[in-house]
Amino acid sequence: MMFLKAFIVGGLICVIGQLLIDLTKLTPARILVLFVCVGVLLGGLGIYQHLIDFAGAGATVPLTGFGASLAKGVKEAIQKDGFLGVVAGPLQACAVGVTVAMLSGLVVALICRPKDKG
Repeated sequence: MMFLKAFIVGGLICVIGQLLIDLTKLTPARILVLFVCVGVLLGGLGIYQHLIDFAGAGATVPLTGFGASLAKGVKEAIQKDGFLGVVAGPLQACAVGVTVAMLSGLVVALICRPKDKG
């Protein structure tokens, strides 16, 4: 049942993104930023955690989950370190994911050869 919940919630987030692409003049980059910001907002308000509890990876894998993770990192770091947690919290909370993404991009860039668009 957990897989079905994850599939439905993750799919609905993707449907929202596709509708924004099809029905608005927003660029994909702006939609991605919007999703992260919505995740930060909902995560900061504690709303997104309910979605994570319900859908698991269906809510944490999309970019909204990344935003919620940033907000959670800020909350925890502020409680621990005070105001400096605003800067340190999101970096600590998302360091592993960002590092894996960067290293994966580096490996792909080293292995693959780009083609000219000519």
